[in-house]
Amino acid sequence: MITFEAVEKRYPDGTLAVESLSLELPTGQTTVFVGPSGCGKTTSLRMINRMIEPTSGRITIDGVDVTGLKKAELRRGIGYVIQNAGLFPHRTVLQNIMTVPKLNGVSAAQAKDRARELLDTVGLPQEFASRFPTQLSGGQQQRVGVARALAASPKVLLMDEPFSALDPVVRHELQEEFAKLGPELGTTIVFVTHDIDEAVRLGDRIAVFEKGGRLAQFSTPEELLSAPANDFVAGFVGKDRGYRALSFRELGSGLRPVAVIPLGESTQGLGEAGAAVVDSEHRYLGWVRPGEPSDDASELGRRPVVRQGDSLRLAMDAVLTSPDGLAVCLDERGAVIGGVDLGVLAPQLQQEATTP
Repeated sequence: MITFEAVEKRYPDGTLAVESLSLELPTGQTTVFVGPSGCGKTTSLRMINRMIEPTSGRITIDGVDVTGLKKAELRRGIGYVIQNAGLFPHRTVLQNIMTVPKLNGVSAAQAKDRARELLDTVGLPQEFASRFPTQLSGGQQQRVGVARALAASPKVLLMDEPFSALDPVVRHELQEEFAKLGPELGTTIVFVTHDIDEAVRLGDRIAVFEKGGRLAQFSTPEELLSAPANDFVAGFVGKDRGYRALSFRELGSGLRPVAVIPLGESTQGLGEAGAAVVDSEHRYLGWVRPGEPSDDASELGRRPVVRQGDSLRLAMDAVLTSPDGLAVCLDERGAVIGGVDLGVLAPQLQQEATTP
């Protein structure tokens, strides 16, 4: 657990960057610091590994005051990921990842094995091991940066806007992968961003800072969206926070029936909407309309898909992006169990709106 006890940072010119910050960041969870530029979120993160020293107050990790440790010792036990990865350009991917374990006295062979293992963890092919950072895309470099930060199996991982410099497609991809990776690591993660959507997607807890370095709210994403602490938080979260809150409600039952035919079956006599084409185990392959061939899976039409357990937000997105307002719903095996349209969603959205 990371604990801030009345921590302040005031610069010599009198600027107060962080004001009396007190909060506890749960062990093994991802806490996101979010807020506008100049609100003290990055300063707060950097005080954890003493890249910035607090003016007053105390920060502890599992009860140990960070100021009681030598900076080098402290930082070798804390992973740190920044924008643009910060990789050593003259070292290969494998050598970059091996850096901290070798500094900690791990043998070269063990460090190399750990580095190769982490390539798999962050979704990079093993053949990337011998490449240099300049031979990688921005997203690939960020993956290497995450792998390097994890190489020494740190208890704490600090991430300072690691995805903000990436294009939207790559950024979303890394967010999705990190959302799955975080719970698997069991590491206490502190993540800084100015993007409230990123905060809601990745955080177990969210600390919202307002200008002047004041903590405006510290809560779960669901609590933040449903009950902003004040006008500043409500404005920062945005007027569409009700839509974002649908991310925390699962799609219910009451699906619309859809026509289903096996691969290769005649499409004559189908209704205008068409049918879902399935394989011998009822798994969804694609969509076909009357008169179209259904014997080649690669030539079948496509429509948005949702699965049991998906959020109402994902279901709404799928329906709104479907040309005719219908998405196919699958079970965990990929078998067709029905369709989702606005008629299916309306009662669930109404229930969500009236639930205290």
